[in-house]
Amino acid sequence: MTTAQPTLVCPRALLLDFGGVIVETVHRPTWADELAREVYDQLLACTDQVPKPERVRDDIVAGAAAASAWKNAMSRPMHPAEMSARQYWGDYVATDWPAAARELVLAHALPLAKRQGELRSERHQRRGVIELLDLADALGVRVAIVSNALSGVVHRDWMTEHGLDQRVALEVYSDEVGLRKPNPEMIWIATRALGIEPEEAWYVGDNFDRDVVCGRRARVGGTILMEAADTYRRPYLVHDQPDAVVADPVGLRDLLADTGQIAPATGGRP
Repeated sequence: MTTAQPTLVCPRALLLDFGGVIVETVHRPTWADELAREVYDQLLACTDQVPKPERVRDDIVAGAAAASAWKNAMSRPMHPAEMSARQYWGDYVATDWPAAARELVLAHALPLAKRQGELRSERHQRRGVIELLDLADALGVRVAIVSNALSGVVHRDWMTEHGLDQRVALEVYSDEVGLRKPNPEMIWIATRALGIEPEEAWYVGDNFDRDVVCGRRARVGGTILMEAADTYRRPYLVHDQPDAVVADPVGLRDLLADTGQIAPATGGRP
């Protein structure tokens, strides 16, 4: 079901989160074992100062858990910066490793972050994405991606692989700009690049603490919450509320069609 306030008007730009909006992410339970084996082999090829394999694996898991807690905390400040790949691997994973091993992962932090992103989740395009983009084209509404990411190149690669990089005007990822939502500058980077005011854009994301708060701070014309697996698992009470809630890209397409006075998609939802 789509719920919306009656004040929404058709935007000039649609700014979309990646995970939860463009794709559904499915956790891969074996990711840490696979990544630990790869990291351990890289360490062995470079130095004899290598932690035991089980320690490498345990620290990779601990680093991911600690970073997740940090991300929740960073939804409170007004202007949070993004954690760099070097910070992640040097401070959250390899802090207590022998010096040579820690220096190696610092030197390889960017490709390691990319590899972690590839292994940690499977990504499946959400139903209705193409129809949404087709409608945006028909209405002259430009589309951009605005998303937090430890490795934005993983998202860029997915977009290219599925031919969606040609359907969006730009992609803004937190690791590439050094900021993270709910910092409103993430949205303002996109609106400035598109030559529009924030009030002329809708922002669509799947989290209250990152996305809804970011849309409110950036003063966009419409803050839209798209439901995904973790949408209602809020880390703490968030007072900001969206202008509309949609179940999926099909619902967003219908909402955009309504404001653009286009007939909604036929056939409904299964």
